[in-house]
Amino acid sequence: MILSVIMPVYNEEKTVREIINRVLDVNIQKELIIVNDGSTDQTAKIIDEFQGQAHIKIIHQPENKGKGSAIVTGLKHIEGDIVIIQDGDLETDPNDYVHLVEPIVQGKTKVVYGSRILGQNHNSFNTFYFGGRFVTFVANMLYNQKITDEPTCYKVFEAELITSMNLKCQRFEFCPEVTAKVSKLGHRIVELPMKYYPRSVKDGKKLNIADGIQAVWTLIKYRFTD
Repeated sequence: MILSVIMPVYNEEKTVREIINRVLDVNIQKELIIVNDGSTDQTAKIIDEFQGQAHIKIIHQPENKGKGSAIVTGLKHIEGDIVIIQDGDLETDPNDYVHLVEPIVQGKTKVVYGSRILGQNHNSFNTFYFGGRFVTFVANMLYNQKITDEPTCYKVFEAELITSMNLKCQRFEFCPEVTAKVSKLGHRIVELPMKYYPRSVKDGKKLNIADGIQAVWTLIKYRFTD
């Protein structure tokens, strides 16, 4: 099976070269789809250094539309059997791909989330940690899941499943929207531990309180609408 890695990137000039190299080094059959979401720093130039390499597709969106929009764009270009989302920073370890895809490869599920909680990592900064725990609580309550880390970056899907969804997300509401929709389709989300190296807003983290509120609203909205 081929793993399609979708990497939405916005103004990550300090980390994007390193994370691309780390993805390419993972010993798994894969393709990498990089979606530059209208970056205004040197990100586009750095990404273009990888232009022409085998199994790498680079898409430049002319303006910043948000992580969700970049993922939806990336989904139009996948050729693999399994899809994983990879941020353009160094908070996660691509070597986790190998065990995260296994339940799907073995036919046990169509959805796997990497859990930073199960991974026994250092907690993120308090605002992000408790915000994430609250969003997870709401997701479990509304959709009868039993997950520990709803806002995790490492979400893995059978390609046919995620491409069949009519995703409407623009920004960080990708996570709650896809959680809501796979749950309403009756899929139990399997969680496995993942490694996590949190960064602060000062270091480039882009989430804020408004995104947390949007996540809760998105979970509530899709509980009662399509």
